Amino acid sequence: MAPKSDTSEAIVLNFVNEQNRPLNSQNVADSLQKFNLKKAAIQKALDSLADGGKISFREFGKQKIYIARQDQFDIPNNEELIQMKEENAKLQQQLEEQKKEITLVEGEIKALQTNLTLEQIRERQLKLRKEVKEMEDRLVKLRGGVTLVKPEDRKVVEEICLEKLSQWRKRKRMFKDVWDTITENMPNDPKELKEELGIEYDEDVGVSLLSFSNLVQRGKKRARGL
Repeated sequence: MAPKSDTSEAIVLNFVNEQNRPLNSQNVADSLQKFNLKKAAIQKALDSLADGGKISFREFGKQKIYIARQDQFDIPNNEELIQMKEENAKLQQQLEEQKKEITLVEGEIKALQTNLTLEQIRERQLKLRKEVKEMEDRLVKLRGGVTLVKPEDRKVVEEICLEKLSQWRKRKRMFKDVWDTITENMPNDPKELKEELGIEYDEDVGVSLLSFSNLVQRGKKRARGL
């Protein structure tokens, strides 16, 4: 006699048959938590089903492994297996095609989401017009010879720049004096020591004290000519 569908045995039996794989009582208990069945009740149901011949079991030491009875399932023959494989291959192909279609649709949706709305386009247009107007006004001032930097601000910047150049020149001279003293009587090539210490000259990093000094002088001449 089959157990009633709402009893612990019926719930456990349905689960074991659906899984159709080796299970222990803990596997079943973890999977059937939604039915509020305690592990002791599940163990009792498994043992009862096994004793009644409704499921199979094997003992491995102190642990019992349960599995659905295989004689209740229809086992396909070779022709049926081949047919099932062909149907599975077709389903897999259909699945891949549907995935590609989904990817295309998602791409179209993403593209639509990144497009600006009419209101956003108008706001963007107003902002760009404002920026163009500001640049045109600045260009007019430059063409008219208007000084955009105040003389006092230019003077402050020039003084700072000259101070930095002076420090650069002084440190460059100090290094040369120390380096010449150290390497004067060296038996080895000073270049080897330079590379070993990781020392870099101005030209090694693409800068020139003279070019910066000339730049400041040209700026002074241009300022006097305005």
